[in-house]
Amino acid sequence: MAELTVFGFKPGKSVIHRLDVRFKLIFLIVISLASLKASGMSLFLLTLVLVAVLSHAGLSLKPVMRALGYVFVLLFFIFVARALSTPGDPFIEFKFVSVSREGIQQGALVCWRFFIVVMIGLCFVSTTRPAEIKAATEWFLNPIPFIPEKRVATMMSLIMRFIPVILNQARETADAQRARGVENRKNPVYRLKKLGIPLMRRTFETAEKIAVAMEARCYSENRSDPELSANKRDWLALFMVICLCVFILVM
Repeated sequence: MAELTVFGFKPGKSVIHRLDVRFKLIFLIVISLASLKASGMSLFLLTLVLVAVLSHAGLSLKPVMRALGYVFVLLFFIFVARALSTPGDPFIEFKFVSVSREGIQQGALVCWRFFIVVMIGLCFVSTTRPAEIKAATEWFLNPIPFIPEKRVATMMSLIMRFIPVILNQARETADAQRARGVENRKNPVYRLKKLGIPLMRRTFETAEKIAVAMEARCYSENRSDPELSANKRDWLALFMVICLCVFILVM
C-alpha cells in the first residue's frame, strides 16, 4: 500500500521524469543550498517555480499538503522556538515570555526554507525510480576510496522504498487509534505514546520480514543497475538551475 502515499515514485512522462538522475541529485543539493541563503522575495519566486514543477510532474497539491501534516507540526515548533529565542523589538510580552518582531520574521524564513527543501526532496523521490537513485549513488561514490559504494547505494535504495511503507503504517495506526477514541484523551503524551510505540513495533517487524525475505532469496548488492546517460536536455536543465540559483542569491 506504499503507493497510496505521495512519498513514492509516480510514473510519468514529464521532463522531470526523463532527466538523468545524477543531474536531479545535483539540482536537489544546489537548490537546497541556495534556498538557505535566499531572501523573502527569492523564496516566493522559488516556491512558484516548485509549484509549477510539481504540477508539471503530475502531483496534485491537495494530497501533498495533506501528507505533509506532520511536517507542518514540526515547522510550527521551529517557528515558536525561533520567535521566542531571537532577540529584538518585543512584539508580544507576557510575564517572562517575549516574542520579538525579528524572531517572527526569522522564524517564518527558516520554516519557509525548510518547507522548500522538503518540497524539493518530494519532487525528487516522486519522479525518480529507487533503482535509478541506487545507480546514481553508486556512480557518485565510486571514485571515493574506502567506501563500499554498492552497499551504501543498496541501503539508499531500501530507504527510499521503505519511507512510503512507514508513512502508510503511521496513517493506519493513527486511524486505528482514532477509531478507539484515543484522540479524546487530553494528555498529548498519552496520545503520542499510543501512536509511537505501535508504529515502532510495526516498523521493526516489517523491516525484519524484509531482511528475512531478502536473505531467503539470496539478495545481493551486486545487481544490474539501469544505464545512466546524459543528453542535451540534462545539460540545459543544469544551466537553467544554475541561473535560477544565481538569481535567487543576488535578488
